[in-house]
Amino acid sequence: MYRCFEVLDDMMHMVEEARSVPMSANCVVPREAMRELIEDLRNALPMEVDDAQDVLDERDTLIGNARESADTMLTDAQQNSTSTVQHARDEADRILAEAKARADRMVDEATAHAHTIQQSAGEEAERLAHNSQREFEAVTGRARAEAARAVESGNANYNKSVADGIAEQQRLVSEAEVVVAAKSEAERLVDAAYAESDRLRGECDIYVDEKLAGFEEVLTGTLRSVNRGRQQLRTGAAMHDYVEYPHEMAG
Repeated sequence: MYRCFEVLDDMMHMVEEARSVPMSANCVVPREAMRELIEDLRNALPMEVDDAQDVLDERDTLIGNARESADTMLTDAQQNSTSTVQHARDEADRILAEAKARADRMVDEATAHAHTIQQSAGEEAERLAHNSQREFEAVTGRARAEAARAVESGNANYNKSVADGIAEQQRLVSEAEVVVAAKSEAERLVDAAYAESDRLRGECDIYVDEKLAGFEEVLTGTLRSVNRGRQQLRTGAAMHDYVEYPHEMAG
């Protein structure tokens, strides 16, 4: 019987010395050690049951001793109850203070992290906007210059063609037999000049459209970067709300 009580005392001691779980009445005990004690108790019980029969033969004496022991234990328990309750209250206050300090520290860290992300996102957005503006201005300037050059070249070709046509027409006007041919050639040159001018204008429009499409891709990348920064800010804010009100969000 002694072995059973010894194992039970070891189990009680292990529970009393176990590390407490913060913010709860639970504790953490070593699993393997507890299993060994339970197995030891299970093996000791059959032998102790046989010994218990001998104890029953002297039950009057044991009952008297047990009553005296119970009275003594009750007296001791009553004397120690006040100090035990006070100790438990002090321990609870200490655990609560540590938990509150840990929560405040986590909130401060989350707030600082959110500020860092917000500042980084703002700087990145400003940098991208500045780069996009410069790229837009550069692309627009090149497109305008190319368009002006193409229009100028087309106009020059057109004017040259018209001038050549007029000169050729004037040269041939005195020759009666080629007047019709000269007029036809002049009209052909004028039509060719118009066609060349239209072609150059079309190429200019295509070039400007391609540059604007490239600028649209840059702006799209900038918008995605800004959205990622906003998403990080939302994630930081959600973590802040969870740390500050964990029991409400768990509910």
